[in-house]
Amino acid sequence: MRQMTFEIPEELAERFTSAVPAAEQSGYVTGVLQQRFGHEQRMQEWAASADALNTDPEIAELERDMDLLSGDGLDEHRWEESTSR
Repeated sequence: MRQMTFEIPEELAERFTSAVPAAEQSGYVTGVLQQRFGHEQRMQEWAASADALNTDPEIAELERDMDLLSGDGLDEHRWEESTSR
């Protein structure tokens, strides 16, 4: 463990000390920091995964196939307005 000293605005300090018991303050701050930096790490991992998918030749082929299907003409028909036979 490492002890740290830092400053925060008075109003925030008052809200923090009134909401979090003194014995739990260290753990609370640790938890908040872990969430913050853990979130950033997950975002970096997701971005790396997206980059890998964007360079995958099989994914590129699938995207080309999906682009071909998008012009199938089905979107042009309004089934609600079709006449009954």
